[in-house]
Amino acid sequence: MPTDSETPARLNFFDCTPDSLRQLLGQWGWPAFRADQLLSWVYKNDVTDPDQMTNLTIADRRTLKDRLVITSAEITRRQVSADGTIKLLLTWPDSSSAESVMIPDGPRHTACLSCQVGCPVGCRFCASGLSGLSGNLSAGQIVEQLIALNQAIKPQGHRITNVVFMGMGEPMSNFAGVTRSVKILHGADSLNLGYRRLTISTVGIPARIRQLADEQLPVNLALSLHAPNEPLRRQLIPWAEHFRLDDILDSLRYYFDRTGREITFEYILLSGVNDRPQHARELARLCKGIRANVNLIGYNEVEGLPYQRPTAQAVVQFQSILRKTGVNAHVRKSRGRDIDAACGQLRRREYSENLAGLTIKGREQAPPPADGDQALG
Repeated sequence: MPTDSETPARLNFFDCTPDSLRQLLGQWGWPAFRADQLLSWVYKNDVTDPDQMTNLTIADRRTLKDRLVITSAEITRRQVSADGTIKLLLTWPDSSSAESVMIPDGPRHTACLSCQVGCPVGCRFCASGLSGLSGNLSAGQIVEQLIALNQAIKPQGHRITNVVFMGMGEPMSNFAGVTRSVKILHGADSLNLGYRRLTISTVGIPARIRQLADEQLPVNLALSLHAPNEPLRRQLIPWAEHFRLDDILDSLRYYFDRTGREITFEYILLSGVNDRPQHARELARLCKGIRANVNLIGYNEVEGLPYQRPTAQAVVQFQSILRKTGVNAHVRKSRGRDIDAACGQLRRREYSENLAGLTIKGREQAPPPADGDQALG
């Protein structure tokens, strides 16, 4: 009988592609149809507890529990907005945590998935990067977020229809994990989400954008722009000093040429900072050189940061200037403002409250954050 040290570590289900799962179960001596049954339970029926997989034998269910980890994260916080937005904080056994959001819009239910613990970009207005980057999430951890959201909305008869890699982290900085998760989400034997339903949002890493174009994964691509000129962009996005805007735009043109996918510019409007008429005119000139549409987003305030939400008048004026110059510009609805709406806020609140609780209990020194909050902050 093997000792604990000889017992093989359990593999993570969501890190497996359907093909690699079939290969694994074949090594166990299981018939091929068992993999199809397991994939159907998890991806089609949102069942992650082997004990509920009733067309598997009791012995097979026991083997699954002994050899495979299907879900490893715990939902440590859950918030539901009056508009139906759901925000989850998932925490894994190593204490790393990340946020996932479901945004409803009629029949459309969009999942915003995190790809990193924290964020390396450090946008001045964002909560995600306030404590720096702790590390990448695996493809399995990214996919597990979507399953958790599907389980959350299943009682209402809904399922995730669209996915945006727009939560915590910079997707292009976790290229391997994000592209592998895209393949899993797209797979016909898993969630079967079409490429047009998948969007990767990035602050812009030209080499990675070109690499994605060559991967033959024609997902939608969104650039988190937030400024129409280089000086303001570098002021708002410290990472911008590493990648010139002209180089990013060239890589986006390459992406369009390779995939045929029109680019989306995500532009968060910050009152008095980037929402003036001159900024709109600059952005309109920038858009003339690329096939792009613009999503305008009113800022969700973050406690402790100086930025404010723009007035409704400023938003309408900004959009009007863009449209008069022929730019396809839309104002995106603000969702979940009555909960911790902005990326990174829920995770930061959880850590702050845990830290306060430890202090109240009389600890002389707070322990270091388990997921490395101090890494780059």
